[in-house]
Amino acid sequence: LSGCDSGFGQATARHLDIMGFQVFASVLDLQSPGAQELRQSCSPRLTLLQMDLTKTEDIQRVLQHIQAHTNSTGLWGLVNNAGFNDTIADAELSPLGKFRSCMEVNFFGSLELTKGLLPLLRSAGGRIVTVSSPAGDMPFPCLAAYGASKAALSLLMDTFRSELQPWGIKVSLILPGYYKTGTTCDPAFWNLQKQQLLSSLPQELLQAYGEEYVEEINQQFIQFMKVAVEDLSAVVNSITEGLLAANPAVRYYPGQGLGIMYFIHRYLPYFVRDLFLKGFFINPKLPRALRREHHKDVK
Repeated sequence: LSGCDSGFGQATARHLDIMGFQVFASVLDLQSPGAQELRQSCSPRLTLLQMDLTKTEDIQRVLQHIQAHTNSTGLWGLVNNAGFNDTIADAELSPLGKFRSCMEVNFFGSLELTKGLLPLLRSAGGRIVTVSSPAGDMPFPCLAAYGASKAALSLLMDTFRSELQPWGIKVSLILPGYYKTGTTCDPAFWNLQKQQLLSSLPQELLQAYGEEYVEEINQQFIQFMKVAVEDLSAVVNSITEGLLAANPAVRYYPGQGLGIMYFIHRYLPYFVRDLFLKGFFINPKLPRALRREHHKDVK
């Protein structure tokens, strides 16, 4: 189970431990408050492992540990939960490095971990449950770096689902609504990211879009996250069902409003979808350069 420092990973690790399973929970930092909390609240069966999904040596160390402890039994389930995003901005404003870091954690890290554990999962005819995002299915404004990595992750897991069927391995995707997890709801974190983005932007881009444009999308995102759900149990239950149900669903959609969102996405025209996502999530004001032209036209 990856990404157990906070959020879904931490809550799921605790839930599975209470159910009596042997859980291998990976955290970025063994001394983090989340890791300490798991140590205190869980049984000795739970093993905490330090892993940064961008570091092959970390992944290899975790793989060796799990292999040594499950060789005779095989591994019943892998939960790819670790996720990363630290950019709220238009694709043009998001540095290439931000796209790369999202891909490194959300896609390549999960790919390497999954491939490494497949021999154990095959011998047990086990399960793979992966937390993706509706942002990987729809063009949420200002989430291109994160959304593109989640789109790649979702497609990869769908491919594994099809390819691993003969081995008896079942693969499920979890596409949660908006929940309070980790730093996602910390305004101080997002304000810092915004300042770093502004200071890194080329002058020409800053002129075209305007500082107030970046401020505005950041404010709208912080407002949006205020209504994020604190109770993570719907997601934990979906992950658990993916691991334990005789016939788990291919996709789980825990969270409110996802039904209407996917209905609009599948059946209505593009302009309606875009309007809906802007109204629901972030609706940026016009960039500065376009506003200036508008004023000239008015005159």
